[in-house]
Amino acid sequence: MKTLIVEDDSTNSFLLEAFLSDYGHCDVVENGKEAVKAFQAATQCGMRYDLVCMDVVMPLMDGHQAAKEIRALERVERVTPEKRVKIIMTTALSDRVNVILSAREECDAYLLKPIDTGRLMDYLRSSGLLK
Repeated sequence: MKTLIVEDDSTNSFLLEAFLSDYGHCDVVENGKEAVKAFQAATQCGMRYDLVCMDVVMPLMDGHQAAKEIRALERVERVTPEKRVKIIMTTALSDRVNVILSAREECDAYLLKPIDTGRLMDYLRSSGLLK
């Protein structure tokens, strides 16, 4: 599993990377703008990400805009829904507006910080990313 972690807090990115690196390669970027660039570069090289774990509140470009742009890139590439990257919003924001925005941007899951690794594992298994 190839994962892109998008997180501006070094402690949170370290914890996610430490957990997810047991299941494959992880790249870490600090904002949504870097996430879109990394996603685009990986796609162009034929090394697509399987999973993006993305914070909502970040500098330069927030997680909502980044998710929207990643989905737009996939539409341009004609990626079918079953083959598109799984996007999990990983955030401390539990308000209804952010949850609804994430659903509109076609995010696959919404996990609150601190991340419950059991819930994350359940999602990874149910989505087919892990057996």
